Amino acid sequence: MALLRMCAHNRCAAPQGRLPARSGADLSASREDIEGADAPAGTRMNENDFIAALRKLPLHDGARGLDDDCAVLELGSETLILTHDAMARGTHYFPDADPYDVAWKLVASNLSDLAAKGAEPIGVLLGYSLGGDDARFLEGLHAVLAQYQVPLLGGDTIAPPDSGSNGQAGTQTLGLTAIGRATHTPVPSRSGANVGDTIYLCGVIGDAMAGYDELTKLRKSREMGLEEAPSNSEPDPYFVEKFVRPTPLLQEGQELVPLVSAMMDVSDGLFLDAKRLAEASNVTLDIAIDTVPHSPQFQGRAKDGNQLDERSEGWPERMRACGWGDDYALLFTAAPTATLPSYAKPIGTVCKFVGERLLLDGKPISPDRALGYQHG
Repeated sequence: MALLRMCAHNRCAAPQGRLPARSGADLSASREDIEGADAPAGTRMNENDFIAALRKLPLHDGARGLDDDCAVLELGSETLILTHDAMARGTHYFPDADPYDVAWKLVASNLSDLAAKGAEPIGVLLGYSLGGDDARFLEGLHAVLAQYQVPLLGGDTIAPPDSGSNGQAGTQTLGLTAIGRATHTPVPSRSGANVGDTIYLCGVIGDAMAGYDELTKLRKSREMGLEEAPSNSEPDPYFVEKFVRPTPLLQEGQELVPLVSAMMDVSDGLFLDAKRLAEASNVTLDIAIDTVPHSPQFQGRAKDGNQLDERSEGWPERMRACGWGDDYALLFTAAPTATLPSYAKPIGTVCKFVGERLLLDGKPISPDRALGYQHG
C-alpha cells in the first residue's frame, strides 16, 4: 500500500468553496435536519446528542448507523475495518504525562477497536498536534507500532497557535485512524446478541482505574509539596502500566470472532458498554456481578480498601471499577452451546427486554450509580 504523505496543516488546507454532490445523490442537509428543532444556534451538545445529530447526515452502509465501534467496508474480496479515536490532554491523559505513554495509549485504544471485530491491523494514520516533547512521543509511537507490527501509513500535523514559551500547547488533541482486515465474515457488531445467549468477558476490569488512582495520589502529594513521598505511597508499577499502556487483545479477538453473536471492547466502563450493546441488540443484559473477572492484584487491593466489610470481597471497589473504563477488555455474547477458550469468562445472560437494558443479579441498577465515562 502506498505511503501517504504527512504534511503541515497549513499546507494541506482544503480548497475554498463547496464540493459538488456525487451524481445521483443529494448530500445536502439543512441546519434543522442536522441539529433538530430543539437545538438553538450556539448550543453545545453532549456526546450522545452530537452522535444523534450525526446520524441525520448521509451515512454509508459501512457506518452501521454509527451504532458500532468501527466502519466496515466490503471491497471486492476484502472486508476492511476502520476506526478513529481522539485523545485530549487533561481529559484522556494527565497534562504532565510521559509523551511515550500517550503515544502508546493512542495506538492501543484504536487497535482494541479492531480487536473487537477480530481484525488484523493493516496500518494507522496519525493526526498530531506539535508541542512539548515531540521526540519522546515519537519514541513511544515507534515502540507500540513495533510491538504490534503495525506500520504507519501517514497522517497530518498541526502547530497550535496557543503554544506557550515552553513550547507546550495548552490543550493538545491527538487523533489516530486504524485500518484492519477482517479475518472472518460476517464481522460482528454490537447488535447481534440473542435472547438466551451467554455474556462473556475476555480480560479483566479495574486495573486501569487503580493505576489512575495511584497516579492521582502521587500528583496530590506533589501539589502539597511532598516531593519525597513515603515508600509505602509510591505508585504500584503494575497498575500504572495498565493505565498508561493498555494491551489490545488482537489475538484473542481473532480467535473469538467466529464464535460470537455480538462483540465490542470495554473502553468507557463495563456497565455503560454493556448497556450500549443491549440497546443495539434490543435486549436486556443481566450481569452476575461476582463473576466479573478482576486481576488478583486488584482483588487484593479492593479487599484491603474495604476492611470494615470483609464479607463483601471488596464489593464497593469492584462496583466502582465496573463503571470506570479504560479496561480494553472484550465484551461479547455467544450461544450457550458455543465452545469457547478458557480465557472467555461467563458473566451473565442475555434476556428479553424487560424495560431496563442492564440488570445486576436480576435487579435494575441504581440510577445514582455511574455506568461509565461520557463526554459532555
